[in-house]
Amino acid sequence: MSDRFAQMPDGPFARLNSLLEGVQPGQDPIMLSIGEPQHAFPEFVSDVLRAHEKDYGKYPPIIGTTPFRDAAAGWLARRYNLPPEVLEPDARILPVNGTREALFNLALVACPTQKASKQPAVLMPNPFYQCYASAAIAAGAEPHYIAATPENGFLPDFGALDEDLLARTAMIYFCSPANPQGTVAPLEYLKNLIALAREHDITLVVDECYADIYDRDEPPGALQAALELAVPKSGDVFENIMVFHSLSKRSNLPGLRTGFCAGDKSLINRFRAFRNISAPQSPLPVLAAAAACWNDDAHATENRLRYQTKNDVAERIIGNRFGFYRPAGGFFLWLDVGDGEAVTKQLWKEAGIKGLPGGYLARDDASLPDGNPGTRFIRLALVQDEKTIEDALTRLTNVLS
Repeated sequence: MSDRFAQMPDGPFARLNSLLEGVQPGQDPIMLSIGEPQHAFPEFVSDVLRAHEKDYGKYPPIIGTTPFRDAAAGWLARRYNLPPEVLEPDARILPVNGTREALFNLALVACPTQKASKQPAVLMPNPFYQCYASAAIAAGAEPHYIAATPENGFLPDFGALDEDLLARTAMIYFCSPANPQGTVAPLEYLKNLIALAREHDITLVVDECYADIYDRDEPPGALQAALELAVPKSGDVFENIMVFHSLSKRSNLPGLRTGFCAGDKSLINRFRAFRNISAPQSPLPVLAAAAACWNDDAHATENRLRYQTKNDVAERIIGNRFGFYRPAGGFFLWLDVGDGEAVTKQLWKEAGIKGLPGGYLARDDASLPDGNPGTRFIRLALVQDEKTIEDALTRLTNVLS
């Protein structure tokens, strides 16, 4: 058996199950631990799948279909106010089987065996999505976890790292809106991050899967930021950048396993060649349904407004307790409860609420006062209906008060 993954972080949900093993819920359970959308997906999706069901009998091309790529490019242009001509859907967009598999596999393409004559490094925020760390390890790179704390507005300062580390960094994973804190990176932050990546020849991977779930203002995107910078010598306006988008959250379709990546033309070409061998194709009926979703913004707006209503509920019930703030993006509450693990167990035992200790989403950092940037926090996913969320948060405040 390979020992390559010995340093891989433990899965947060397996740790949660161990924490709560043998503990009975004190009330009817409400599951807020997993970010699995519970809203209904668009009704037209089933119709499109049925209309294309015979296409399950065909091998799908790795590049997807023209209607899919055009729909993805059209959404990018509308959502980020991008000139359509810069998107070049046939050269810059690839379908993926949900963004997690492609976020993982991209590291196998983008990480060299050495950089600056040393083992390459892959940077990511801390807390982080476990897929990022696993991808770095699989690619033979060393993961580095850069603190995202209240003190820096949950925006890790990659530019403050020492030059030796930046010189051997092959990739930076970054998520905006962020999971778990809901932070939205300003356009200026994204521009500085792109400039840093280009200065050190780093592939910047921006996970934007919550782009259409925001509270007030549309989160800016990395492609949008790139257009405000000087065009690199290569002539590729999206040089060193790859963004990822998904329908799991936007359209409540986590089980359809569909999304896309877009950006640097050369990297897309290499990733396409890799995927043509590893073969993670998206079935043609899935691509047809996905194209219909990317072409329709009305259902995404309705979905976003429901989350906004739940933020209203949370603000009304929690108020200024537990470090509450309205998340600028995404659908998680990141609450400062002092001891995330102890409170998670207490809430399950006394209120039947299953949340997730924040420390399970992060790695220890000796430079931080609490050691782990998630230790004080719990993450709650506002994925249930409004009434259930109101019930859950009322229970929470009753127990913790």
